Amino acid sequence: MHTESAGRPDAAVVRDALGVGVAVGLSGFAFGVTAAGSGLTVLQSCALSLLVFTGASQFALVGALAAGSNPFTAAAGAFFLGVRNAFYGLRLSQLLALPRAVRPLAAQWVIDETTAVTLAQPTRRGARIGFTVTGLTLYALWNLTTLLGALGAEALGDTEAWGLDAAGPAVFLALLAPMLKTSTERAVAAGAVLLGLGLLPVLPAGMPVLAAALAAPAVLYLKGRRAGGTRDEEREEDR
Repeated sequence: MHTESAGRPDAAVVRDALGVGVAVGLSGFAFGVTAAGSGLTVLQSCALSLLVFTGASQFALVGALAAGSNPFTAAAGAFFLGVRNAFYGLRLSQLLALPRAVRPLAAQWVIDETTAVTLAQPTRRGARIGFTVTGLTLYALWNLTTLLGALGAEALGDTEAWGLDAAGPAVFLALLAPMLKTSTERAVAAGAVLLGLGLLPVLPAGMPVLAAALAAPAVLYLKGRRAGGTRDEEREEDR
């Protein structure tokens, strides 16, 4: 039985995967609270975590519902946020090379955290261990804490009176911030925030989230123009 993945012990991969799974899985409590505060029942909140299982999309959905958006608009915002997982799946399917019968089940665990842990491993063996441990830990904890959060919020009553309505956005920002590693990513995030907040008073509930996605092409366009201008200046100097 192998105990290492290209010089890295399997135990180290498991430890890292457990760390990510536990840290993020516990934030399901905030989702349960937010979902209950938006008017969903405990059963509906748990069904979202069991069947959707992508935190950003779940928070976007219940946040839009809480703001008074109609279900179709709320679902559209959640859908667009979840589309990125399909692109993760294209990369992970090649890297993991799982048996065909297992792939539909594994697809449920293709999210930001499992992708990050999997791609950090140097070998297929390590990638499979990282994906499996992260996915299993996170899925189990996320669903358990969703149930506890929803039950707790139902027992407390008005979540806004306790300030728990801010739990979801706070956790979402905490998960997002470490992912913004380049200046372009930070510029896109800042632009999305400005668009979302600026359009909030003038657009129907749920629509500012969709409009905020325009920040990405806008920043990339400006970056491309700046790079083109720099190249033109360099050519002029060479002459």
